[in-house]
Amino acid sequence: MSTVIEQAVEARLVASAPRMEVVPAVLRYDCDDPYAVRMVFPAPATLEGVEVAWEFSRELLAAGLDAPSGTGDVRVRPFGHDRTGVEFHAVEGVAMVHVRTTDVRRFLRRSRQLVPLGCEYLFLDLDHDLAELLRDAY
Repeated sequence: MSTVIEQAVEARLVASAPRMEVVPAVLRYDCDDPYAVRMVFPAPATLEGVEVAWEFSRELLAAGLDAPSGTGDVRVRPFGHDRTGVEFHAVEGVAMVHVRTTDVRRFLRRSRQLVPLGCEYLFLDLDHDLAELLRDAY
């Protein structure tokens, strides 16, 4: 069984212009980091021309489907009846995308089949992580 889930999503970039540009993105979940999800934007979709990945908690993504969630660099909120807004805050500015809520729910359902909520700790290798941390410290 695979320990990684990737799902392509269509992200609509919210800009000051009335038209919203559609950019490709991928939602990614990996059992090796069971509390986190990543939203990856390919190089052609970014201003810098390099792939950009934002990492945030799976719990934040799930909570943001029903109510505004997050106070840090990533914020998630419902937008209308079929969209979810994801805001990315960086030194350079703020970007906001809308994705289909059904796509996000499908992604989260698949991630929960892989690692049920509340069982994330069972997928952590604390001995390995501690050894890596100590190795890097010396």
